[in-house]
Amino acid sequence: MKNIFSTLIALVFVFLMSCKENSPNAETSSSSDTSLVEVNDIERIEPPNWWTGFKNDSLQLLVKHPNISDYKPSVNYSGVSIINVSKGDNSNNYLFVDLDISKAKAGKFNMSFKKDSGEELIATYELKERVKPADDYIGFNSSDAIYLITPDRFVNGITTNDTPLGIEGQPEMLEKTINRSDDYARHGGDIAGVTQHIDYIHDLGFTAVWPQPLLTNDMKRGSYHGYAVTDLYEIDPRFGTLAEYQELSAKLKEKGMKLVMDQVANHCGLYHWWMKDLPFKDWVNLQENFEENLENWGNSYTINSNHRRTTNQDIYASEADRKGNNEGWFVATMPDLNQRNPFMARYIIQNSIWWIETAQLGGIRQDTYPYPDKDFMSDWAGAIMTEYPNFSIVGEEWSYNPLLIGYWQEGANNKDGYDSNLRSSMDFAMQNLVVEGIKEKESWDTGLVKIYEGLANDFHYASPKDIMVFPDNHDMSRIFTQMEGDITNTKMAMATYAVMPRIMQMYYGTEILMNDFAKPGDHGLIRTDFPGGWEGDKVNTFTGQGLTDEQKDMQSFIKKLFNYRKDSKAIHEGKTTHFAPFVGTYFMYRTLGDETVVLILNKNEDIITIDLNYQKEIGLKGKTLKNIITGETLKWGDVIDLKSKGVMLLTTKL
Repeated sequence: MKNIFSTLIALVFVFLMSCKENSPNAETSSSSDTSLVEVNDIERIEPPNWWTGFKNDSLQLLVKHPNISDYKPSVNYSGVSIINVSKGDNSNNYLFVDLDISKAKAGKFNMSFKKDSGEELIATYELKERVKPADDYIGFNSSDAIYLITPDRFVNGITTNDTPLGIEGQPEMLEKTINRSDDYARHGGDIAGVTQHIDYIHDLGFTAVWPQPLLTNDMKRGSYHGYAVTDLYEIDPRFGTLAEYQELSAKLKEKGMKLVMDQVANHCGLYHWWMKDLPFKDWVNLQENFEENLENWGNSYTINSNHRRTTNQDIYASEADRKGNNEGWFVATMPDLNQRNPFMARYIIQNSIWWIETAQLGGIRQDTYPYPDKDFMSDWAGAIMTEYPNFSIVGEEWSYNPLLIGYWQEGANNKDGYDSNLRSSMDFAMQNLVVEGIKEKESWDTGLVKIYEGLANDFHYASPKDIMVFPDNHDMSRIFTQMEGDITNTKMAMATYAVMPRIMQMYYGTEILMNDFAKPGDHGLIRTDFPGGWEGDKVNTFTGQGLTDEQKDMQSFIKKLFNYRKDSKAIHEGKTTHFAPFVGTYFMYRTLGDETVVLILNKNEDIITIDLNYQKEIGLKGKTLKNIITGETLKWGDVIDLKSKGVMLLTTKL
């Protein structure tokens, strides 16, 4: 009896285990299941992988393959279930598969796509474990100074990737060669070049690097700038590889620095892979015009966007003008993405999150922020900030109106109730006012009052210190050009930007007085090659070879300014107090605890004595202060003698 009973128990156990293994929810494949045979029958699945542990525990896969809409997908992996399948209404070559992954563990599994006839396609998909907790993704803030780079024009670190024909396994691309004599052609700079010179950027005092877009731009011309993306999940092979991009992020992290990714939600490049086979009839805006004129599109046919960004706030704006801004193509070679299509919206959101996880990003800069659908942009930023509460995003709003700049910042008291979920927008207003205020010659005080009253507008912002200010960028003349070649004025401007309550961003080469005097405002010239970035350059910024005394002096000034800023709690978080300009001078104070930083702008050519009793509320009388640039010290008394035009930066930290 005992043996029969034991046998029965064993049979029951085998039966139960067999039932478990054949259950639809059985974990038949995992990262530790060596029996899994990886297969890739499908042309394209995006995102190419995903992660477990997100607050949003659903995932939408874009599946692209000839006639894939004739197939039915299925998954047999514990914790993963298909909750919806959608077909495109413009092409049979797409499926959008919604997965519930709320109970899934990390691992690889095979997805099956079957026809009624029995024909089957298999694709292996991977859910990964997240590298670090969501709270550990720390974005940029007012303690950061960001170094903006046009990668193609910075350093050519690897010459073998200069043309796609030199890259093993890479298909031929539309723009095939480099030509450094053409300001609008590719010059060969790459990711490796940035990585090789992280120490230089770090030693200048910068804490983050923002390269212009590095994703594939397979365009016929002008592909170097990166803003006409033709594959949102691929690093342009002429810039390098995904592994090299991840290495750049890791090397920056080793230095305590952050990688900021430049993203574009508004448009893509005309030769994006989906433009030849659009999944929905409304995948891009004004799609019917494009499809009707496909053969002649980039040559003579255009869609004129009105670029009236104020239609986002204007209570009187016509519907036609609103559509012209939000739906018009940026230019004829950049299709305008329709974020009102829910599949496009989901695609863009997931793409941004994929890059945050894949590259361990320290922030996102979003291009042309006011042009897409503004409700989508709120959803996009909200989805990211929900997953990464300490992350940062800055949106480009090219406006000199603080009302518009402030509208886009999270916490703004907008009359229409709009909440952007956006932590930072770009301060074109103060950028312009500092230049105008310092350059103005007719009246000392009138010019400086522009800076004084510009900062007075900070009452409008939900958080002034989270706005990003800058002297110049890739779309405007260099600050040295804006200052008409006046080095003293350039230093005054740089110090003002660096000390005011803002996040700070500077364009590469500003430290050596790079300029576009030959053709002010010309984008190709603004984004000129960085001296020393190419073998054989006679001038080398990294070593100092061939730099003029003025360039070396400016480089030293920037290094002292930003290295002090890096460790200054008063600049990062301190109280700001400024005094109305008086006889061609302007005083700003940043104070936190026992640290006070003093910015003095002086437009007088001759010696002038300033009575400091008017500013006694700051409480510096009798204290010793050090000049941040020269290292000299002085005792703060009843008066201060300003010996020449320029900027004086003082600190109580000795």
